[in-house]
Amino acid sequence: MFNNEAIATTIKSLCNRRIGVISLLGFSSGLPLALTGGTLQAWMTVEGVSLSTIGIFSMVGLPYTLKFLWSPLVDRFSLPFLGRRRGWVLVFQILLMFLIAAISTSAPLSAPLMVAILALMISFTSASQDIVIDAYRTDVLLERERGLGAAVYITGYRIAMLVSGAMALILSEYLGWRLTYMIMAGLMAIGVLATLWGLEPEEKVIPPRTMEEAIGGPFKEFFSRKSAWVFLSLIILYKLGDAFAGTLTMSFLIRGVEFSVGEVGTINKGMGLAATIIGAIFGGTLMSRWGLYRSMMIFGILQAVSNLSFMVLAAVGKSYPMMVSAVAFENLAGGMGTAAFVGFLMTLCDHRFTATQFALFSALASIGRVFVGPPSGFLVEEVGWIIFFFITFLAALPGLILLRTMKETVQGLEHENNSINDS
Repeated sequence: MFNNEAIATTIKSLCNRRIGVISLLGFSSGLPLALTGGTLQAWMTVEGVSLSTIGIFSMVGLPYTLKFLWSPLVDRFSLPFLGRRRGWVLVFQILLMFLIAAISTSAPLSAPLMVAILALMISFTSASQDIVIDAYRTDVLLERERGLGAAVYITGYRIAMLVSGAMALILSEYLGWRLTYMIMAGLMAIGVLATLWGLEPEEKVIPPRTMEEAIGGPFKEFFSRKSAWVFLSLIILYKLGDAFAGTLTMSFLIRGVEFSVGEVGTINKGMGLAATIIGAIFGGTLMSRWGLYRSMMIFGILQAVSNLSFMVLAAVGKSYPMMVSAVAFENLAGGMGTAAFVGFLMTLCDHRFTATQFALFSALASIGRVFVGPPSGFLVEEVGWIIFFFITFLAALPGLILLRTMKETVQGLEHENNSINDS
């Protein structure tokens, strides 16, 4: 699967300007997330803020879930510089630099309300940046580049989360929270440079002429397709098994097979991140050769089977080789599946309404994760870890069966996009 030809193709593709820009924009998207999430929680905890107040702060992440509500504005209006998408991206990136710098000067203990307002503004601006970058990525990448484009975006995003998460925590011990957040604000310049370096999409698109068209057009266009409801079902089901297992993977490794927190952090987070990146990049490369349907099917099967590796670990018990194998396999398959899935979502979008449709599709994709999370703990208490991970494997099968029944439809969707690009 990963022969010399595939590696050479990957290296060549990574030198593509569009691919390079998308990878840096992925970093720009991922950087603000932890700064209003885990890193901010750590800062507030160190400063002595009450746990009840810290718990309320989890609400500042709400804009990421609701971003589809204002995405039609981005489809309808464009700024008079840097094209339809990049102008908005640049504005949001500059705003993020100022807001992150502003929150660095705040005091979580003495002025929690000001911190909350700034954190909410960062989340809203970051979610808005995500809307436009998702749309720009979908618009600018050619069909054959979408798999690898999704992969490098994921890679940049994950690296940025590591920088604003673990690295920021380490820096705070030596430099303090204020200087750490100022450094994070400065790193947003990477995204600014990528935006200025970016190319405009080859396909010229007429945007919606009215807000009514911008709001209703995406739904009207999508549901005019014969297979609209089946596509929506596939969006929800494709990553369901992966999300189901992921809800309790950390708890399983610590409590189920009794690895230490340090061991889990090193292997599950460190090596797991590397495996996800490798899986995403090679999955994206293979997708350009195999096509959308074949990639989704093979990577989806690997995702499902990877859940069984944790079932084996649960049966074997505490085993370092088995833990490394299970974590590496799960993250490798997950990275490949995510690259194909994001490529699928991009293929579904009409370029007139990319911002709104992609935001809606990605919100739908998270529905499964929301619903399988709460009952997972009760399920483990009733049936144990071995049966739990087998059930997560079974949860992945409906999506694969549905994908198999949609083989001609998915292939037709891909051929339709290729025809548009060729024209």
